[in-house]
Amino acid sequence: MSFSLALTPAQRALVERTHAFAEDVVRPVAGRYDRDQEFPWAVLETAAQQGFYSPLFYRDLIGDPTGLSLPLFMEELFWGCAGIGLAIVMPALALSSIGQAATPEQMLRWAPECFGEPGNIKLAALCISEPEGGSDVRNLRTTATRDGDDWVIDGHKMWIGNGGIANVHVVNATVDPDLGHRGQALFVVPGDADGIELVRKLDKLGCRASHTAELKFHRVRVPSDHLLGGDDKLQRRMRKAREVQEQVAEGAPRRRSATLGTFEQTRPMVAAQALGIARAAIEYATEYANRREAFGGPIIDNQGISFPLAHLATEIDAARLLTWRASWMAAAGVEFRHGEGSMAKLAASEVAVKATERALQTMGGWGYISDHPVEKWYRDAKLYTISRAPARFSRWSSAERSGPPTVAHRCISSSRPRAAYSIGRSAAERGCGPGQANSRCRRKTASPNQPNAWR
Repeated sequence: MSFSLALTPAQRALVERTHAFAEDVVRPVAGRYDRDQEFPWAVLETAAQQGFYSPLFYRDLIGDPTGLSLPLFMEELFWGCAGIGLAIVMPALALSSIGQAATPEQMLRWAPECFGEPGNIKLAALCISEPEGGSDVRNLRTTATRDGDDWVIDGHKMWIGNGGIANVHVVNATVDPDLGHRGQALFVVPGDADGIELVRKLDKLGCRASHTAELKFHRVRVPSDHLLGGDDKLQRRMRKAREVQEQVAEGAPRRRSATLGTFEQTRPMVAAQALGIARAAIEYATEYANRREAFGGPIIDNQGISFPLAHLATEIDAARLLTWRASWMAAAGVEFRHGEGSMAKLAASEVAVKATERALQTMGGWGYISDHPVEKWYRDAKLYTISRAPARFSRWSSAERSGPPTVAHRCISSSRPRAAYSIGRSAAERGCGPGQANSRCRRKTASPNQPNAWR
């Protein structure tokens, strides 16, 4: 399918439905869950009732041939709250890994266990990162050793969303250390398995409604059918890995890690999450600047206020276009030859930090206190220059694979179908008469310092 920015009726309905959920359900409670660092079980229940928390929902999003449904959903949801958004989408990461590695029978068995159903919510966790290695998958040290018909898992995992409270843990472990990253496999570890230790729930700067943990696996024993893909597939992969290793030893170019390739394809989804935060901040700051009066008029009339906001609005749209392009490429099976996923993630994560900082600066002292949500968004945004590859890694990945542009780089030719915000006001909106467009025409407004009802 060719790339297009024209949203389908189904995609527009998805945006409207998700935005209503974010505005009516998520935002009113976001401040409380962030402040208390409490897991939002009640919001997950409502999400399940409205169809946002289900393996079938993500099947439909991932199955969209345009690739746009998933980033559209992510941006609107995270416009509401990044912490609650992570709590809602975290099982989808585990489900995605199961889908890529599992047999059809395993998929049918474990997908429902990742989400549960309304009235019986369940959680899933993807356990990859470790204290010594996150993006460096070659340095992961958790091991899985065969013991009769079982596998025994030992290791230490860090920064695990839903870790220790999930019903299903999808654990990446090394089965053949001599093969490096090619000697790794994925295992399903039930939450009640003996030997899982929840070392601690991490006390985070932002996204505090989501549960993130440090885990240890002490000789955790799982049956052989918990190896995703099965033993025959594992043996074929190991044989192929040894052949590749021999070829590399003889001078053949080193191939990229399959796990890193998977990360590259999921980075547009992380980018879409960051875009939601950025858009929330720029909208809020623009609205504030239009009603905040100082020195004889609304502060939006000052170029020192309006120009930086306009520049950030441009950067947000540019990051969105990169995100949509990468999402379309992943759905269409177009190879990421130039680090397109990392480009999108880099652009979106950095503009999220800049947009939230500018929003805070625009509001001055009011932005620095918790009466308004911008200080929370400022804390939330920083995660995205770190999670799923730090910004410096994204730059390296993009630079390493840079080269002449492909057709995918030139496929964007139309404009975005909808505008999310507008910077400044027209003369009529400022209450100016004919010939007064450039004058400072004061208009009585409500107090801009009144705390927003987001809490």
